[in-house]
Amino acid sequence: MHGPALSGWLLVALCAATGVYCLQRTRTGVGEERRAAVGEAVMGFGMAAMALPAAVLAPPEWVWAVYAAVFGAAALHGLLAVRHGGHHLHHLVGSLAMVYMAVAMAAPGATGAHAGHTAGTTGGIPVLTGGLLLYYAAYVLRSGARLVPVAATAGGGAGRAWASAGGGWAGRPELTHACRLSMALAMLAMLVTM
Repeated sequence: MHGPALSGWLLVALCAATGVYCLQRTRTGVGEERRAAVGEAVMGFGMAAMALPAAVLAPPEWVWAVYAAVFGAAALHGLLAVRHGGHHLHHLVGSLAMVYMAVAMAAPGATGAHAGHTAGTTGGIPVLTGGLLLYYAAYVLRSGARLVPVAATAGGGAGRAWASAGGGWAGRPELTHACRLSMALAMLAMLVTM
């Protein structure tokens, strides 16, 4: 997750902006959509914190245990919520991936907080990392395909009717899809560096 500083800062900006957008969605959403937005906001801010360039902020060793605990709790919540269907299975996979990355970064064989993410060092189990990469690559392709038709129809009459009904930018479905797509792309970038 900590390659060149510019890519780290771009990941931080992307994930933080996604987290802010998801927080905004919690104000306008209700029920299941609101719960999904809370989970996505936690994921966005957690990914932003994890992607901070090590040259700027070298986190203490205990921070990886905190990440693992927070996302372990999110995974447990996702596991309990999977029975409701919807987007909870993806939240469960994302939370487990974050726990996996935090544990890999805190591994005893690592030399320094970010050793799992430097060139020439493997962090984690290659088969598990590969499986997560395949999952997120498929998710990105699926989300990208879902985004195209929504974006094509948003400029039509339905988009104007939605805007006149008093909806804000946080309730736009194409922005929600773009948010999920950008977080999946950021997760891919973080997993590639493991």
